[in-house]
Amino acid sequence: MRTAIYPGSFDPITNGHLDLVQRAAKLFDRVIVAVAVNEGKNPLFPLPERMELVKASLQAIPKAEADWFDGLLVDYVEKQGGQAIIRGLRAVSDFEFEFQLALMNRKLNERVETIFMMPKASYTFLSSRIVKEIARLGGDVGCFVPEPVRQALSAKFKPQAPPCH
Repeated sequence: MRTAIYPGSFDPITNGHLDLVQRAAKLFDRVIVAVAVNEGKNPLFPLPERMELVKASLQAIPKAEADWFDGLLVDYVEKQGGQAIIRGLRAVSDFEFEFQLALMNRKLNERVETIFMMPKASYTFLSSRIVKEIARLGGDVGCFVPEPVRQALSAKFKPQAPPCH
């Protein structure tokens, strides 16, 4: 069984992420969306909530599943019997950092390949950071994220009632 691991913080998962998962599912028998425990990034959603959102968002993709990992990605890939790491490239600016990661992962475990995938053109501008900022400012993110994520962002950024005087 050919298994690919798609790692990330997924804080939150977006339609751009899902586009890559759907396309990776055409190439692999199993795609694991691996949510990283990276508290250094100070996530908006804690790990259990990110896991719930990823699971809910993957329901329409039969070959995809959600999991989480802590530690070295190549160790997790090995534990899962994976052959490849999927990484998304939105723009040339992503390439240098992603290329360095891919080379380091190859040095740590040369059996694991890294596959770079580009999202649809309509998602090249999309990032979790931008989605959170739009939601925080009261904008509609429904075109950018799956419905469970839209609802979770709406709940996080409910307009606060003005203080009483």
